[in-house]
Amino acid sequence: MRIEMPVNRKNAIVAIIGGGFSGAALAVHLHRAAARLEGVRIVVFEPREMLGAGLAYSTPEPANRINVPAGRMTLYPDDPDSFVRYIEKTNVLAEDAAALLPDGQVYPQRRVFGAYVAAEIAPLLEAGIVEHERSRVEHVARHGEGWELLTADGNSHVADIVVVATSHPPPAIPQVLRPLAGHPKLVADLNADAALDNITADDRVLIVGNGLTAADAFAALKRRGHHAPVVSLSRRGLRSRGHPAAPQEPYGDFTDPPLGSASELLRRIREALRAAQATGVTWHGVLDAVRLQGRDIWHNLPLNERRRVVRWLRPFWDAHRFRIAPQVEALLDEAVVSGELRIVAGSLVSAQDDRNGSLLVDLMLRGQKDIARIDVEAIIVTTGPAHGGILKSQAFLSGLEQAGFLTLCPTGLGIRCDERSRAIDRQGQAVETLLIGGPLARGTFGELMGLPQVTEHAVYVAAEIANSLASAATESRR
Repeated sequence: MRIEMPVNRKNAIVAIIGGGFSGAALAVHLHRAAARLEGVRIVVFEPREMLGAGLAYSTPEPANRINVPAGRMTLYPDDPDSFVRYIEKTNVLAEDAAALLPDGQVYPQRRVFGAYVAAEIAPLLEAGIVEHERSRVEHVARHGEGWELLTADGNSHVADIVVVATSHPPPAIPQVLRPLAGHPKLVADLNADAALDNITADDRVLIVGNGLTAADAFAALKRRGHHAPVVSLSRRGLRSRGHPAAPQEPYGDFTDPPLGSASELLRRIREALRAAQATGVTWHGVLDAVRLQGRDIWHNLPLNERRRVVRWLRPFWDAHRFRIAPQVEALLDEAVVSGELRIVAGSLVSAQDDRNGSLLVDLMLRGQKDIARIDVEAIIVTTGPAHGGILKSQAFLSGLEQAGFLTLCPTGLGIRCDERSRAIDRQGQAVETLLIGGPLARGTFGELMGLPQVTEHAVYVAAEIANSLASAATESRR
């Protein structure tokens, strides 16, 4: 059963909350999908000046590079060379020689991709096809058959369809580190303005987490001249991996026959890895096949098995799936060999400020019985988004949760929605005109973190909205 909420049959308004990559991509593809319809307004609510960059692609940090070659980054699945053409046209690599590798692959600074997306949506903004409301949405409520949005500037807006395309919530400070909250050298969110400004070149640093954000943090410290020892801590000591020496085709079939459990998925991956190795293919090709088939794999798994994947397999998946740029990988490898960077498997036990400039942190190292103490001067938290707190991360999300329209995904990954990306309410029913866009729909769609998958999901959601609007228009003519 679902809640049917007919949209306005004339001059329909689609409100997209969030103007990072997910929101901007949705706006672009909605314009394409709804081009045959008349009177459709697409309004993106985003307080930033520029649409399309968001947190990921607006970083001013030069050390932050895209994690895959530029040739695999695009706003348009049907035009894979779009970003490459932008790079060539704008000559943005003229002052970034390190972006080009000897094999011809290009890994530009991350903000370059944000500028590309902004450039692609700019003509739609100039023509009034897409509207940019530069204000933060504070409250969303039912308004007749549609929705009312209240923004921080005190204005009220109405919409027939609302898409939640906001960013992930910031990392949550681990419980053990909360006694240090407010300390000038505890960096709780690497994306915050001037996050690393209080850390000096000779500060000993503990990085909590060991994924892509940890790699970003280390690269940013090195660019600033940091030279003191760094410890990077995660439960399993898994470090983000790099790319293969040469491009490989995806290897393996994980959908025929369909997988029914997390253990079966793991077994099939291990079998594929052994078979691939025998033919000279590395693990990269196998994991690429899993990624490409990710939506079907996820769809076939029952909820309890999805939870098992999240709990037991996700750390290994993240380490191999989300690969770092070769420039950053080389930097980390050199630091590990020199001893400047130490990768540690273990967990936090306690932390205290000794009031003499040191932060004393006790660790339980994996496989050890005794507690180990380290003495550092700064701590950077890179544990990833606090998915469980997404509905408390912004006021309008909390309001929609309290009203019963939004619920957490039972997998622990974002907001609950159905296979058409419609929000699932407190009664377990689909809300026809409230959709979830981007990685917040990951719990339903599975592999929805990499840019190609986010782009494909934007195309999919845009088509769903366009079809809904077309159906409404047909009904109005009867």
